[in-house]
Amino acid sequence: MTHASILVAMKNIAPHAIPMRVAAMFGMALLVLGLAGCAGPDRPVRPVLYDFGPGAMQPQAATRIAPLPAIALAEVEAGPALDSSAILYRLGYADGHQLRPYAQARWTASPAQLVRQRLREQLSQQRTVLNLGEGAAIARSGGQAALVLRLELEEFTHWFESPTQSSGVLRLRATVAENTAGGEKLLAQRAFIVQRPAATADAQGGVRALAAATDAAAQELSQWLQQLR
Repeated sequence: MTHASILVAMKNIAPHAIPMRVAAMFGMALLVLGLAGCAGPDRPVRPVLYDFGPGAMQPQAATRIAPLPAIALAEVEAGPALDSSAILYRLGYADGHQLRPYAQARWTASPAQLVRQRLREQLSQQRTVLNLGEGAAIARSGGQAALVLRLELEEFTHWFESPTQSSGVLRLRATVAENTAGGEKLLAQRAFIVQRPAATADAQGGVRALAAATDAAAQELSQWLQQLR
């Protein structure tokens, strides 16, 4: 019922014929319509943005142990599904082959970029981490060539075993090569699969679980690299 129809109805009824309760109801209807008219159109809900947190808040204390050799870290490669800011989940109990994005949650960058940033932070605590171009420039200048680390992010999803139990799953393939005059020489390759439980069955729980899985993968990767050189 509109303002006009309510006013017309009230005018068509004699004042003495309107009981107090009916008059109160008409007044309330006018108030509700007035408040609704003052409210503007619904604003679109902005998605919540997530990353892996601030990382280390203090520099690592210096040690007397000689630093490990430098390594050149290439950009992390990923498939089209992981080349966006969508936070993805899978319903393993229903159809684990289907990727689903959270509607109101996004990463601040692509998973490949976030994973590379966190891995670089972790590896930098024990050695110098260069960009791929910097490592090649050092080799051309006659310095000691840095090992090349190439990473491929194959899985990075919030996996639901059931409606109430879920975890963050990360699958990463690492390839280490040595720069030579004839090009890169393959030294080693390994796949890392890490799964960490999610405290809650929502986007926030999935984000925290994936961040924990990334940190665990960084530790495993660091230990593996130490064995190579």
